[in-house]
Amino acid sequence: MAIFSILGYYLFHDIPGNIYFAKIQDSIVSLFVLMTTANFPDVMMPAYHDTPWSATFFISYLIIELYFLMNLVLAVVYDTFTGMEKTKFCKLLQHKRSGCVHAFKLLISRQSSTGISIRHFIGLMKYYRPHKRRRDIYLTFKSLNQSKTGFLSMEEFYDIYNFAALSWQVKKEKDHWLDSACGPCSQIGQGIHWLVTWKWFDYFINTVIAGNGVWLIYETIMFSNDPYYAEWASHTQWVSVVFVCLYSIEVVLKVLGLGPRDYFTNGWNVFDFLVTVAAVVGCFTELVTNKFSLAIVIRPIRLLRIFRLKARYRDVFGTLFVLLPRLFSAGIVLLIVYYFFAVIGMECFSSADLKDCCVGTPVEAFYSTANDSLYYYYLNTFDNILMSGVTLFELTVVNNWFIIMEGHAYSTTEWSRIYFMIFYLVTMVVMTIVVAFILEAFLFRIQCRRKMSMDTFEEYVFSNETKLSVAELELCYSRTRNIIDAMPTYSDFHSEDTVVYVGKRLRSKHDLYSIMYKADIEVWLEKNGRLDSEDATVEVE
Repeated sequence: MAIFSILGYYLFHDIPGNIYFAKIQDSIVSLFVLMTTANFPDVMMPAYHDTPWSATFFISYLIIELYFLMNLVLAVVYDTFTGMEKTKFCKLLQHKRSGCVHAFKLLISRQSSTGISIRHFIGLMKYYRPHKRRRDIYLTFKSLNQSKTGFLSMEEFYDIYNFAALSWQVKKEKDHWLDSACGPCSQIGQGIHWLVTWKWFDYFINTVIAGNGVWLIYETIMFSNDPYYAEWASHTQWVSVVFVCLYSIEVVLKVLGLGPRDYFTNGWNVFDFLVTVAAVVGCFTELVTNKFSLAIVIRPIRLLRIFRLKARYRDVFGTLFVLLPRLFSAGIVLLIVYYFFAVIGMECFSSADLKDCCVGTPVEAFYSTANDSLYYYYLNTFDNILMSGVTLFELTVVNNWFIIMEGHAYSTTEWSRIYFMIFYLVTMVVMTIVVAFILEAFLFRIQCRRKMSMDTFEEYVFSNETKLSVAELELCYSRTRNIIDAMPTYSDFHSEDTVVYVGKRLRSKHDLYSIMYKADIEVWLEKNGRLDSEDATVEVE
């Protein structure tokens, strides 16, 4: 920017009427604003009028500064952010494994120096998971002990973070929820289940959603262009009623076909249910109050169902919920930045009178109080904290932000431009980080879904199945027998009568990172192992 500012001053300062490059400071400010595109092509036109070849200067500047360097900044921020995330995950993984190593050394005994016995494992779980039942502790131990030796090795103990949080339940057959009802109801339930799980049923519903979207767009266009449309629109209300009825029938069929529990534990089904309820409320509002304007506000909510048409649409919508915690943190940072600059702005510009402040300048019309003025830029002041926040938000949006800057510069001092330029740079960094958040979350979601071969991100569940014999169950629930003394190994519990238990929990982001960075984890652990060996050698010496 400094190079182009000096070059621009020498090239264009002698052009009559060119206020953008009259002084070197004008050249710097003009090109800084040009970097945001807010004053383009105004800044180019005087020079372009003098000679058309001057356009190459501005085109070269925009290509280098805006399209290359600014995007390079975004790439650097994104790479730094993802690198920090990977480094944080690496440190957390190593910290967990280090904790497992220390715990393993404390839990092994002279009698079992190669592994952790169930006695010591139960003692650990009393502190690590104090509310777990004895059966669940035994299921966790048996799931970890893949070698079936009765003692947990170091490699098996590393997985305690994955298995300790499992919620265990008896595995049940996939029976329909109406199977226990009378014969006709059970058969009807099975038929409805087949219908709602039939792929053509989804195709039909998606066609209805697309048709509803087309109708709403057509209706909105007609309502905005035809002043008499609202009068005869009541004759087409049946179209909206038909769509709402189809949505309602879909909800009822899915609740009956899948069962209330399976239906409402699926995030997208809950989303469809809420949108359908909103559509029903809007339909009844239109029919009861006969106020077309009120109903038209609620109708577009149905378009939210378009997100379920394609997996990529669901990824976009689902990314929003993944981002909410991070965006909340970024919002707090942005709020602090706003407060910081708002306080400084009130101290520096609260006494500035912007009404008719820029007479004889290029921005005179924007601050004019004449009756024919339509701009009202004199309202963008720093009189109080709320008005300062609104003004700063307008500066963040960038569009015509330099007009606000010029108004305050002409009202106070030209050095006040430094305040607005610094604010732009700070908010640019914050917003670039927000963009990095969005990119990282969206790409992580897509890549993780592909590696795990899952259709929906919300359904990622870590699960494990473990069998218990009848003797083991009796021992787990017995109040007289000691599970520690009676279960040294599994050799005494071979039985054909077994009960299958399923442990489930939602996958954490640590689990997903473990899948995404599987190859990197091996390198990290190998490097960490070498460092541990070197430290041990130094201690021995």
